[in-house]
This record gives sequence, structure tokens and C-alpha cells, in this order.
Amino acid sequence: MMQIGIAGYGKMGKMIRQKALEKGHQVAAVIDPSSDAEEITSREISSAILPLDVIIDFTDPQTLVDNVTLYGELQLPVVIGTTGWYDRLSEVATIVNRAGTGLIWSGNFSLGVNIFFQLVKAAAGLMERFEQYDVLVSEVHHSQKKDSPSGTAEMIGAILLDALSRKMRIITGNPEKPLCAEDLHISSSRVGEVPGIHRVVFDSEIDTISIEHSARDRSGFAEGALLAAEWIVNKKGLYNIDDLMQAVIGGS
Repeated sequence: MMQIGIAGYGKMGKMIRQKALEKGHQVAAVIDPSSDAEEITSREISSAILPLDVIIDFTDPQTLVDNVTLYGELQLPVVIGTTGWYDRLSEVATIVNRAGTGLIWSGNFSLGVNIFFQLVKAAAGLMERFEQYDVLVSEVHHSQKKDSPSGTAEMIGAILLDALSRKMRIITGNPEKPLCAEDLHISSSRVGEVPGIHRVVFDSEIDTISIEHSARDRSGFAEGALLAAEWIVNKKGLYNIDDLMQAVIGGS
């Protein structure tokens, strides 16, 4: 049993709290500056939230680095599910290493999505030999999602850029001019309450091959975040979902 803190009490925060309690953990702190939910214990990250074994952060990319600094000062291991901050990854790594704490991050903690990543990596390795196939990443999420493209789509894009030598750069949004052969387009759509749909499309003149992951609800994300929370306790340094998946696959 762990003493868990949750920073950010939106849809994901609520689901994580529910799943944590079902697993027998204690949710000792719920931090959100604006929520009026009765579960809120604090409006800010401070020593008042202690003691905790770990904190799970689904807040805002604009405040993420400041949050990580505070977690370091409080000597808290942390799981970061917040997306849209990856351009400051080196800064976060410096903060974590200086504090001597542990942090694991991902754009998506779902086990199914991370299996999907492995399938995309394998498919891209195969498609490297077939240059007649172009490739697209598309994602659909609920209308209240803060970032675009999704962190998961960005991770898929990174996998494809690494595996396909003919792709050199990612283009997001609505292209203002025709794409070059070296461009990898990530398209984003927002509608209703969709938890998340990610699709990789390989297209040629004669056929189309698609690989898709569709989340039915947010419980898979919450389950993965809790698995990450259990794993990061007592570790030091910066980790990502690949480290966790390798540990799960390897049994360590």
C-alpha cells in the first residue's frame, strides 16, 4: 500500500484516485488550484501535502517544470502524465538529477498503447524497405484536451522518424502548402468525449495499410500510471515508459 498524491484533478485525476483506492492505496493528497471537488486537500504543492510515497501529475504543461522543481525540493518520486512540455525535457532532467529523486514520464501510460508503439516500430522497420509507401499519423481526442497534437501522437512520430530514413521532419496542424516527401504529417481532431484514437497509415498507389489503437475509456491510462507509481518509488533519475515496459517484459 502506498500514500499517493494526485496533482491535477480533472478527468484523469479522478480516474486515478478511483483506481488507486480500488487497489488498496491511500490517496493522501489531491492538489488542484481551481477545482471545487470535495476531494481537494490543497490548492498548491508544498510541504503540507507530505508525507507521500509518490505523486502523480496530470496538470498543465505551463506549470510542469515549476511543479517538478517543487517535487524535487520535497524529495518526492513523481509520475508525469502531463503532455505538451517535452521541449523542456533536458531542463527537467537537470532538476531531477540535482534533487536525487526519481521521475518517470510518458505521453501515454496505457499498456495497450505501449504495445501499439512496439507494433508501429516493427511495421516502420519493415516499411523502411518499401519507399513507395508514404506514412501519416492521425489522432482524435475529446474536445477539452489542452494540447495538440497529443503527446502520444508525438511519441508515434518520433518512432517513425527514427525508423524511416526518408522522413526528416514532423508537420502538425493544417499544412499551408503541399508536403515534401521528407515530411511526416500528424493530424489532430477534437470532438465530444473521445478518450483517444491513434492511427498510423501507410499508403501507396495500390493499397493502404492502417494500424490503430482506440481507447474505450480512461481506465487503461490510470492503471498504467499507478503501475508507474509503484515502479518509480525508491528509484533515482529520469525514466520514460520504455524503461517501465522493459522492466515489465523482463520481469524486473
